[in-house]
Amino acid sequence: MASTLLMPAPVCLIENSNGQFMVNHEALQVLTTITQPVVVVAIVGLYRTGKSYLMNKLAQQKTGFSLGSTVQSHTKGIWIWCVPHPKKPNHTLILLDTEGLGDVEKGDNKNDTWIFALAVLLSSTFVYNSMGTINQQAMEDLYYVTELTDKIKTKSSTNTEEMNDSMEFGSLFPDFVWTVRDFLLELKINGQPITSDQYLENSLQVIKGPSEEARMCIQKFFVNRKCFIFVPPADTMKLQHLDKLHDDELDVDFVENTKNFCDYIYDEAKAKTLPGGGMVNGPRLGNLILNYVEAITSGDIPCMENTVLALAELENSAAVQKALTLYEELMTQKVQFPTETIQELLDIHAICKREATQVFVRDSFKDMNQKFQTKLEAEKTLEEYLKSKETVTEAINQADKMLTAKEKEMEEQQRKAEAAAAAARELEIQQRRQEQIVLENQRREQEELRQMEANREAQRRQLLEQQERERARRLQEQQRFIEEQNRREIAERQRQLQHLQAQYDACRSNNNCIIL
Repeated sequence: MASTLLMPAPVCLIENSNGQFMVNHEALQVLTTITQPVVVVAIVGLYRTGKSYLMNKLAQQKTGFSLGSTVQSHTKGIWIWCVPHPKKPNHTLILLDTEGLGDVEKGDNKNDTWIFALAVLLSSTFVYNSMGTINQQAMEDLYYVTELTDKIKTKSSTNTEEMNDSMEFGSLFPDFVWTVRDFLLELKINGQPITSDQYLENSLQVIKGPSEEARMCIQKFFVNRKCFIFVPPADTMKLQHLDKLHDDELDVDFVENTKNFCDYIYDEAKAKTLPGGGMVNGPRLGNLILNYVEAITSGDIPCMENTVLALAELENSAAVQKALTLYEELMTQKVQFPTETIQELLDIHAICKREATQVFVRDSFKDMNQKFQTKLEAEKTLEEYLKSKETVTEAINQADKMLTAKEKEMEEQQRKAEAAAAAARELEIQQRRQEQIVLENQRREQEELRQMEANREAQRRQLLEQQERERARRLQEQQRFIEEQNRREIAERQRQLQHLQAQYDACRSNNNCIIL
């Protein structure tokens, strides 16, 4: 899928006009053409921190998302760029660039909180971009994460404990990547070199103070975390034209930092999935966007469960209509009126209905309790089909005209006998079929419940294992840190004792020294 045919440049996805969100249907139209799985990467952060530059690099373009060189925020709302995935065949990479947080011209941070929440809801990888270091102020700037439990619901239940279940959030939220720009410090703790990931985890250690809740929320909500640091790209004058600079005009380390970031996103960023399973493609992402924005604009809280149910309702209704249309097309192709017997018509009907049902099963999504599939099981499909065919009556009338009176009488007697026998057979068939449907529905429901429980248990075990591994890793790092501190304190005490011993020996030799 060539990007020149798909989306040659970014377009606005969600417009932000005076704090009111509106979905751009031009962008949705592009999404309807993307039938592949999508990897959705969203970036947020304070305004004028270089978010758009990183997104352009992910698109492998020098220009695209707007880069500003003034104190004003350039990006408004959320912009989208759909490009072929550089390393995953049959996948589309979708980049979401958000307006800068903390823009003084907006005056109301409620709008920023919704932008932050939408980026979390829509992405499979969430990038937070900041400047300088991960310090107390950086954590306080990230207070939006503490408000996610007030802005997002995982289930439609109003039970407060269920809504605030951080483990539920941790299993549904995207991977978290923190990009730290213009980093000038050495990556060391107590003189020992550390990785950027260790730097992030050390910064997230809970410390009493204004940022305590933000640190805890990041650890609980985002199970998979990654950190990249970037040195300043060039001197201040060149930064005003960053998008026009070639790599050889930029700091070598910055170029390497950017390449490492892009390679990680290409290799590790996952395809977007729905809660409970189900791969997201362009049309599904478009429906998620519409549902979430509609909830926000109507004053409600976006609910993941309700959104997936609404998506299932929409897709399953379309799947039913598609299956019924196929049924009518197949019947038109296969049935030649008048048929010799009713049984011949019923046999053709069974074949066509089976093919239509297969199409529905292929295109349906989360059809709980076979609510939609039962619409295809009813025998009214045959009755409605026959009613729609005026040619049936005309064919019968033409046949009647060609029969003699005696032939008509014999035909009528035979027809009545066949009709009676066919009615009896059909009644028996219907009864057996209904029994089979009930049994099959019960079996499917039990199997689906078993699968859902197994998936839920597997997810729970996986999450617990991830948390246990992470806890063990942090305990090991903390133990190493404590052991290193103890070793240094012991060494310092030995050095002080040696110094005092040297002073004492010197005084004894002089006989007139006072040891201080």
